[in-house]
Amino acid sequence: MKKCFLAGMLLFIAVNFGYAQNIRPSSNIGNNEYPQITPDLRVIFRINAPYAQSVVINFGKAYNLKRDEKGVWTGTTEPQDPGFHYYSLIIDSIAVADPASDSFFGTGKMSSGIEIPEKGVDYYTVKDVPHGDVSAKWYFSKTTNAWRKFYVYRPPGYDKDINKKYPVLYLQHGGGEDETGWVKQGKADIILDNLIAEKKAVPMLIVMENSNAVKPGETGRGMMMGGAPGSNEWMSGPSTFKEVLINDLIPFVDKTYRTISDREHRAMAGLSMGGFLTVNTVFEHPETFAYIGAFSGGMRVSSTDDINTFYQGTLKDPNVFNKKFKVFFQSIGTDEGPWPRVKQNHEVLLKKGINNVYFESPGTAHEWLTWRRSLNAFAPLLFR
Repeated sequence: MKKCFLAGMLLFIAVNFGYAQNIRPSSNIGNNEYPQITPDLRVIFRINAPYAQSVVINFGKAYNLKRDEKGVWTGTTEPQDPGFHYYSLIIDSIAVADPASDSFFGTGKMSSGIEIPEKGVDYYTVKDVPHGDVSAKWYFSKTTNAWRKFYVYRPPGYDKDINKKYPVLYLQHGGGEDETGWVKQGKADIILDNLIAEKKAVPMLIVMENSNAVKPGETGRGMMMGGAPGSNEWMSGPSTFKEVLINDLIPFVDKTYRTISDREHRAMAGLSMGGFLTVNTVFEHPETFAYIGAFSGGMRVSSTDDINTFYQGTLKDPNVFNKKFKVFFQSIGTDEGPWPRVKQNHEVLLKKGINNVYFESPGTAHEWLTWRRSLNAFAPLLFR
């Protein structure tokens, strides 16, 4: 009896934590057995392509798969870092989506993706806690004269107490991504479910829209950066979307959902391009937002810059700035390199007397694990 119990426990540990045998990543579709992840985080691929002449997996590095007598191609990558990874399946020089794994819009196109487990971490894992819901909503934008779609996270209990109102976080994706990114790759709803269950975060709505927007007659200019090249305004993110956000989206959200519709209960955050968009938008509209989150991008300042001239003088008076904005949060992965100088931004602003929070994600690059960690650190600071 004891032996059976011990064997069962060892099997449970192996299957659930991947310590003793290969596991199926959560990104696999249905009951597909492959890809598989080994205990040392290598990825094993097995592709049935009997008529193919070559099969390659591109994981940032190309891995040539080998064919057996039945036309099944197999190969194993080197150990991968934990977190979310895009990859391509290349059959006879043509890149296709892996039919065994989920696809994600991320690199300006739909790409296959895989989730490499992070040992001992569960803040973006579905748990036995109350869950909110994510739904898509269409609305008409007068700015673009077109129907647009956003995703909204409603926290647990939203439908039970119909008199309760909620603060709102507007959460933006990065370049080459869209409104699905923060749910599919970022797992924002799961992160908030867990934070709210642990009473680490205030229940809030999260609105996720596509930053790419054009006005009638525009030929893509509305999607481009605004301002003079090299300036902070140039790094502001898509220019037309700022008008969509202020004039169309926020009024629609406040009308449609039970929001607390003042600036003290409204936040904006974004990753990379979305971080630059966030900073520029909030500094242009301090009457609209009181909380700022810039993940892996937001400002470019140095000790020699005259920040008094930045953003129409928003940073000129530290006392005014500190009273106006409740939280100014900046984050970066330690492996992202010198750009976009987030730590330098933080230190320069502190010396000028401007309050800001700096968060560093150890061992991560310009990737979703950095941004998941950033959201997990940022959300508890909101609406306190």
